[in-house]
Formats: sequence, structure tokens, C-alpha cells
Amino acid sequence: MERVLFDQVVETDYGQFDLTWAGDGFDGDFDRFFAGQTNGLVGASDPNGLYVNLARRSGGSPVRIVVLEAKPRDDADAPWKDVVEVSFVLPEGHQMRWSSWAGESGGVLADIPPGSYRLRASAKGRDRGREGEFSDHSVDSYLLQMWPAPPQPDAVLRTGSKDAKYWHREVGHRR
Repeated sequence: MERVLFDQVVETDYGQFDLTWAGDGFDGDFDRFFAGQTNGLVGASDPNGLYVNLARRSGGSPVRIVVLEAKPRDDADAPWKDVVEVSFVLPEGHQMRWSSWAGESGGVLADIPPGSYRLRASAKGRDRGREGEFSDHSVDSYLLQMWPAPPQPDAVLRTGSKDAKYWHREVGHRR
């Protein structure tokens, strides 16, 4: 069973989308957010939240966030070309929030119990997103699925875009 927490077009700058429970989110310190990771798309090393790197620097990108009861099945035929997984812990007494660059927009993601989670971030259209910064319509989209799970190292499950390869090479591999 899936519970939808968020499903809308996010207007952002610099491709920044944060999920936080303490602090202000990504501040440009890739070393802090990606320390010990191999992927370059979702920074999960900061204990105060996650940084999701959207391909489109400016403009709107559809983002859907869902909570699942268990790990989703791997679907190689799905339209998602770039897929990574990270672990995070939502501490007791904290509420998860989402925000775009510099807190320009944001809100609460309600009713997520504290605990250890795995997050799968799936993307399609990253290359079009990078090239279509000034497009009048959405060109890239994202699905963020989270479920209760013990912590484990991040993983790159699929890389199909030049943009994701770039970020994995430049920001990932900080182990």
C-alpha cells in the first residue's frame, strides 16, 4: 500500500529540493551531504535532512513523494532512467518538511513516524531537464519512495542519463 505525501510541480533554482527535519537544508557543502556515499543525486550524510539534486536548474519539475509499507519491487521496464537509494533516520519529535532553494517554497510532509527509512529516488528526463532550463513546460520528473528499513549504504541502482553520470562522478564516490 502506498500513501501519497506530495504530488506537485516544484519551482526551484539550482535544482535544489530538500527534505529536512532540523536545520535549513543544503547549503552548498557537498562534502557534508555526500560524505561516505557513491551516488551524486541524493545527499543523505547530514543528520538534519536530505538534499535531492534535480536536473533542471530553474523552473518546474513534477515531484511525487510516497510512503510504502515495504521495499518496492525493482521494475527494470519502468520509465525511470536514473535510480538511487539512501538511508536516513527521522528522529523522535521531528517533522519532515520539504523546501526548494533558499526556502522559496516549502511545506510539511505530515504523519511520518520517527524511525529508520530507505528512500529510493527515481528520475526520468534528467538530460532534457539540464538542457531545458528555460522550457515553458516540465521536462524532467521525480518519484521519491520511502519505507521503514534498517540503515545501509547508499546504492546506485540505475544510471541512464549523462546528467546522472556527471553528478555520480563529481559529487558521489566520497567513500
